[in-house]
Amino acid sequence: METVVHDGRATAYRDVEHLDGDATILYVHGSGGSHRVWGHQYGPDGPVHPAVAVDLSGHGDSEDVETDAGPATLDAYAADVAAVVDETDANVLVGNSLGGAVVLTAVLDGLVAPDGLVLAGTGAKLAVAEPLREWLADDFERAVEFLHGEDRLFHDADERTVERSKEQMRTTGQAVTRRDFLSCHTFDVRDRLGEIDVPTLAVVGEHDSLTPPSYHEFFAAEIPDCEYVEIERAAHLAMAERPAAFNEVLASFVGDR
Repeated sequence: METVVHDGRATAYRDVEHLDGDATILYVHGSGGSHRVWGHQYGPDGPVHPAVAVDLSGHGDSEDVETDAGPATLDAYAADVAAVVDETDANVLVGNSLGGAVVLTAVLDGLVAPDGLVLAGTGAKLAVAEPLREWLADDFERAVEFLHGEDRLFHDADERTVERSKEQMRTTGQAVTRRDFLSCHTFDVRDRLGEIDVPTLAVVGEHDSLTPPSYHEFFAAEIPDCEYVEIERAAHLAMAERPAAFNEVLASFVGDR
């Protein structure tokens, strides 16, 4: 893992440079996750290299940041992404769920100017249901199990993939994971999507009930240059559940840049 120091903290990222390519992709994980969710993308069988995967503040190997849940946390995470972009010259940003909100924040606030943007299992508004917000505060294990229920994070993933996802959320911990979801709950840029002036891919698992296909159809309708693609037999974490299909779509999009 590499680190970049910015704003008084160190942000960790995995930088894979073992293959040459015209683009460098930066992958940004979702709530309670880490760079590891993108292992099928930055690994040797990934669609594009060089590839970079960041740990947002408080996740994985990155130092935490003291911010209240909401816009302040999203701004801090966007600063993490901007610092890694500056360090690695990444020119395509890929964000899942919370990560999608983070890259949209970074782009709309002018912190980064990528050549392409991939919004994978995310939305322009990311409201979190009240029961889940309550469980994240009072019964974290129930929240973890709920998120790993049918057609939420996964549709029909193998047991090892599901267990690794649960363990990552537990490792990230209740406080940071709750902050992530509460920050998502405040996020709403539906009226700003027309400002996005870079080619964009909106990609979603067909069974994703957390950020359903309609969220991504909205991206395609509101962002001036946006392609919509649905991954069959997948839910919210399509990149982990159906990596070959996800990577094929991603490689095609990046190859057009």
